[in-house]
Amino acid sequence: MSQAPTPPFDNPLSFASCSIGLPRHTLEQKLDAIAAAGFNGIELSFPDLQSFANRHLDKGDVAEDDYASLCEAGKLVRALCDRKELQIMVLQPFANFEGWPRGSKEREDAFARARGWMEIMTAVGTDMLQVGSSDSPGISSSFADLAADLAELADLLATRGFRIAYENWCWATHAPSWKDVWDIVRLADRPNLGLCLDTFQSAGGEFGDPTTASGRIEAGGLVEEELRSSYESSLRELTKTVPSEKIYFLQISDAYKVEPPLGTEADAEGLRPRGRWSHDHRPLPYDGGYLPIVQFLEAVMGTGFRGWLSVEVFDGKFEDKYGDDLKGYAVKGREAVAKMLGDMTLDKSGY
Repeated sequence: MSQAPTPPFDNPLSFASCSIGLPRHTLEQKLDAIAAAGFNGIELSFPDLQSFANRHLDKGDVAEDDYASLCEAGKLVRALCDRKELQIMVLQPFANFEGWPRGSKEREDAFARARGWMEIMTAVGTDMLQVGSSDSPGISSSFADLAADLAELADLLATRGFRIAYENWCWATHAPSWKDVWDIVRLADRPNLGLCLDTFQSAGGEFGDPTTASGRIEAGGLVEEELRSSYESSLRELTKTVPSEKIYFLQISDAYKVEPPLGTEADAEGLRPRGRWSHDHRPLPYDGGYLPIVQFLEAVMGTGFRGWLSVEVFDGKFEDKYGDDLKGYAVKGREAVAKMLGDMTLDKSGY
């Protein structure tokens, strides 16, 4: 299996199942490629599990709340991963959970969904749930409210020894930055609640902007030198203030500069510009992107973090660039992570 990508770093490596291939490619094909490239594990994407269930259970289209069928499929996926020596290290993406008014139908549905996903986690053999910071417009702006919901969810998951990796999505309604989600995690104060950090979500939120021709934030007449200084200050704060044990894993991707730039308004489905950018314009590192992502990796590694590094990309150019070469793509992803580690200026004598 995988060796340390750049000694002395020995982080295990993962590839998100949703980040490789095209709709015509099966989960089995994806797993074959990821395993052949030497990864240690995967992020299991809920849509991939649902698609697998549709193909293998002879039940027609399996509904997203048909948890009995999804668990049946999950056990099959777990067996596949076991044979390929791949750990299912997280189930993702659990979205739009926190911030709903108490007593609301939305909050009731969110917790019902959480209980269903817990059953799936048991079936697939993972102990970690990734929760993305909500982009729903009707939720509370109070970090105390958001933290209370996450604390309640963490307590629910703790009954099975599960944990939550809370990720900032850079288009989220109230918690788009790493500092926002860290503040919420600290307020919630649960031992099984930590962070999922992401090179794109932070570099794309604090430096990049898909609505400008330059591809960087220009609001308020901000010049590039000032922007880089602000970004670097944020990274220094991360390294100094976030304990390594509260970082559960780090996702890695870059972003294309969008030409022409995206409009500044949400689309017909309500998705904000950075959300649209995230969904289709996130290549592997060193594959056409432009964000300062090595610096973010260095800031995270500077905390002493040596946990999962996971490739999570969404490349709308995949068909033209890679077609059916899933193994080649997975190998390129592994090599990109190793190159990022090698390009850091962090003292490699270790901690």
